[in-house]
Amino acid sequence: MDLYFWLPTLSTAFIVISAVLVGIGWVLIIRGKREAHKKMMLAGAWAAILFFIIYSSRTIIVGNTAWGGPDDLKLFYQVFLIFHIVMATVGAIFGITTLLWGYKEKYAKHRRLGRVTSMIWFFTATTGVLVYTLLYILYPGGHTKPVWEVIIGA
Repeated sequence: MDLYFWLPTLSTAFIVISAVLVGIGWVLIIRGKREAHKKMMLAGAWAAILFFIIYSSRTIIVGNTAWGGPDDLKLFYQVFLIFHIVMATVGAIFGITTLLWGYKEKYAKHRRLGRVTSMIWFFTATTGVLVYTLLYILYPGGHTKPVWEVIIGA
């Protein structure tokens, strides 16, 4: 197993762990366990941060994976990928905002946005696993250049 496979596997694992921790945190707050909820959500945030660090590092240093499937599915994959990226970005922004509102004890805003944020996060984690499955299991593709090589023209 090389960097092209184990880094995406590791980053995908962290986003799944993040979603599971958010789900557990959701159950905890429903049960009225505020401190346990807070700890679980922070753990979920840390798992998401680890995902982002690994994903970003891989993109910059190693590069991304190009679509390796049939050409007639490429457009569907690209639309799906764009949707996933948009939802992940919205989820991250909402997640940071939700965490800040919880930290600042603005619980009404935190609760309202938290419900939406967690649903976006679950959806993003699910679509992320699907992207991983398409690129690394079903249709392994080629690899693009690392961002730093593209920038310097190597």
